[in-house]
Amino acid sequence: MMPNPNTLLEQDQDHLLHPLHHPTDHRAPLLIESGHGVWLRTVEGKEYIDGLAGLWNVLIGHGNTELAEAARKQMSELAFCSTYIGSSNLRAIELAERLAGFAYPNLNTTYFASGGAEANESAFKTVRYYWKRKGKPGKVKIIARHRAYHGVTLAAMSATGLPMYWEMFEPRVPGFVHVAAPYPYRFDGEVKAGETIGQAAARLVEEAILREGPDTVGAVIAEPVQGAGGVIVPPDDYFPHLRQICDRHQVLLIADEVITGFGRTGDWFALRRWGVQPDIMSFAKGITSGYLPLGGIQISDEIRDAIRTAEYGQRWMHAYTYSGHPTCCAVGLKNLDILERGGLAERAKQRGRRLLAGLQSLLEFPKVGDVRGLGLMCAVELVADKESKAPANLGNKVRQACLDRGLFTRSIGDILAFAPPLIISEDEVDRIVTIMREALETVGT
Repeated sequence: MMPNPNTLLEQDQDHLLHPLHHPTDHRAPLLIESGHGVWLRTVEGKEYIDGLAGLWNVLIGHGNTELAEAARKQMSELAFCSTYIGSSNLRAIELAERLAGFAYPNLNTTYFASGGAEANESAFKTVRYYWKRKGKPGKVKIIARHRAYHGVTLAAMSATGLPMYWEMFEPRVPGFVHVAAPYPYRFDGEVKAGETIGQAAARLVEEAILREGPDTVGAVIAEPVQGAGGVIVPPDDYFPHLRQICDRHQVLLIADEVITGFGRTGDWFALRRWGVQPDIMSFAKGITSGYLPLGGIQISDEIRDAIRTAEYGQRWMHAYTYSGHPTCCAVGLKNLDILERGGLAERAKQRGRRLLAGLQSLLEFPKVGDVRGLGLMCAVELVADKESKAPANLGNKVRQACLDRGLFTRSIGDILAFAPPLIISEDEVDRIVTIMREALETVGT
């Protein structure tokens, strides 16, 4: 029997507290009943292209029975087992072994968490631990960027560079410092003579390190492509310069690849594009294609050795109950099989080029100021006019017009973000572009 949408909505509004909750944003939500491939279906039978792959994470699409079977099989054998020291489980061991060197050659050791915020919390604590082991306990500050998103648990929120997440939860955790993002369309830092925007953005990180004092700065954290901040693709020279700066001042580099990892940008992991290796990498989302909660950090061999050679009283006292959850790890293993077998990183590269080219055709609209992307991670930014780049305040109207035509996506202010499942077909890519064009025409841009 079909659930009554009105009853479901009433129950939802009475009893369910949503992320980023305010009742005015939740008057007419989509009540999703099922999904297949890149499509979502509501309880009323309406279908929508999932233009954001859930929340950037459903890489292999909805309704995959291989992952469901992997979970069923593991749960029938051993649903949960603690990996606190003194016990382990087969799936956690197998997944850690498979991930060794998979992202970057220097990252061979994995700590599992349940998601991206937990992963970044783990990274921050590991930075503090490492520098204490190295005899530099003052190196606790973290340099982050404006428009960054690293989660909204307390320390992760403090690293996040979006003030709307701060206001009602102040004071933030001390020791987090923000600098301008490498945002070519709206770079808000000074570009000196002879500098590129990438060099200038990296220089601002170095100036922050020097201003705070290198003996107080433990790490820089950076998304290779900033997701929730507006799909900000950095200039190609930014990360090589940033790596050099971190090395020069003995500062660790944390790559937040929660969104960009496992093929989203057309490479298995995004910093590979620029020939850069991080000291710590946080991951989540794509490791299971969102089918079960799993995340974690990978650490460099040097950090691993600092942990393994510590005296007992200086051991790495960090833990989560669900670290190395066997069912989540089983799904992660099967998901990697599917990603590799389908060549989905390369598919993201090819389909991403098609999506970006299609969206770039929308630059003919007077209020489309910028179109950018890397792999299957693209954005269209609206402006009042191209010369001033002033806000258009049309993002939500365009998003709603897309929804009316069967495309689910997200507006970040005036930025429309697109990150569909990597299995998307060429026809479905073209459908996204067509709907976006129709939405812009309807809104009158």
